[in-house]
Amino acid sequence: MSDLVAPITVKFPHRSRRGILLGLSLPQLILVSAALALLLVTVVSTGLLGAVALAPLWAAVAALVAIRRHGRSLIDWAPIVARYAHRRRTGQTLWLTRPLTRPRQDGILHLPGSAASLRVVTPGDSTNQAAAVHDPHQQTLTAVARVTSRAFALLDPAAQNHNVDGWGRALAGMARTGHVATVQVLERTVPDSGDTLSRHWAQHGQPETPVAGQVYAELVASAGPAAAPHETYLAISLDLKAARRLISQASGGLPGAFTVMQQTTASVAQAARNAGLMVTGWLSAREIAAVVRTAYDPKALSALQQWSSSGRAEADPAAAGPVVQVEKYDRTTTDTACHATFWVENWPRTETGAGFLHGLMFAGGVRRSLSLIYAPQGLEAALRDVQRRKSAIIADANERARRGQVDSEEDSIEYADVKTRERQLIAGHADVALTGLLTVTAPTDQALDAACAQIETAAVTAGVDLRRLNFQQPQAFTAAALPLARTSL
Repeated sequence: MSDLVAPITVKFPHRSRRGILLGLSLPQLILVSAALALLLVTVVSTGLLGAVALAPLWAAVAALVAIRRHGRSLIDWAPIVARYAHRRRTGQTLWLTRPLTRPRQDGILHLPGSAASLRVVTPGDSTNQAAAVHDPHQQTLTAVARVTSRAFALLDPAAQNHNVDGWGRALAGMARTGHVATVQVLERTVPDSGDTLSRHWAQHGQPETPVAGQVYAELVASAGPAAAPHETYLAISLDLKAARRLISQASGGLPGAFTVMQQTTASVAQAARNAGLMVTGWLSAREIAAVVRTAYDPKALSALQQWSSSGRAEADPAAAGPVVQVEKYDRTTTDTACHATFWVENWPRTETGAGFLHGLMFAGGVRRSLSLIYAPQGLEAALRDVQRRKSAIIADANERARRGQVDSEEDSIEYADVKTRERQLIAGHADVALTGLLTVTAPTDQALDAACAQIETAAVTAGVDLRRLNFQQPQAFTAAALPLARTSL
């Protein structure tokens, strides 16, 4: 009898809250430095009475630096809120699609905000070929694959361990290439019109069977629209600057970039298979547009499936964006849905099972999109970051000792995490920064509030801390709900 295999556990490092100097972030440091300079000038020119007269100003500076709201000091909130106020003042919180009045460039997705210039391109003339999204500003080319897998929770511990190790090796391989900018795994639930189920029943069903045929027909008619299938996409973003040499060797330009991308996606597909994932196909231009369109307008999925001859949703790239988008400070409304996006501020910091997100991903009755965004970092840059963090921790500890303050256990844990990271880098492991974003979608504001409350409860059970990205909702939605492998908010 074989020995029992213990399920693999995971633990995430402590997220540092350390600032640039003495725990102060850049906005805090600038404000404090300006206040101290003003205090010095005031004392020199007018004496202590002048400094006392400006007491309300010093109190305001102290409040901006010391008072925290949703994990940030008030001064850290200032640029975020200022940008939101500017968008409101200039009417940018309301986005409406414009009718075509002149010819537009082929493939433009016509998305709001910073994604407006994204274009879907193909290596040839056929629209059924695998396509990619070109970002001319970030100089990236992103391919999107549809991925399936067996239910992780139903696998035996040995298979779970194998899949987890395989995914780690896949990420390490992509990081070591040096030209993969970002990897995004997007898992989402979508409303099902029942069209796929109806097609299968029409082709393979036997409605003439006594009793059973009628029962199955009724089940297909009722179960389809009530279902909420899960879809998983893998987006690989190629850094065109980092891959310049390879692209030049492959004839240059976008054709050369597609050649490098095809080589990359082939290795990614093989690595995914070793992790228990099956890449069922790289999306065409119309399929990418449909994924984007159904994120903004979930109810459009039924029509897009019915119009498609393949049964998979397809859309014109020119119609991928929303018809209307309204930004509020804590949510975004698009076409037929309301969305609220959260950032995973903290992952589990104690040993937990590798399937800790299961309860969050399968919260009943909630439509949501979960994105895990991996940003590979070079070895030299990672080692420099390690040294910088170690120096900051030691400097802060020495400053507290000089002032006679007690040691901070948080610093000890953070220092141990940094040392562990350094040992792993020296041993040859790749360094990958992980960002988690979760978008909750509902048809109305009231339903969205209820769904967000349910998701926040599920997050506590999963051991993760969610923070709502107030005043940044449209940018956060683009990063979280669209398979575009974008990292900027």
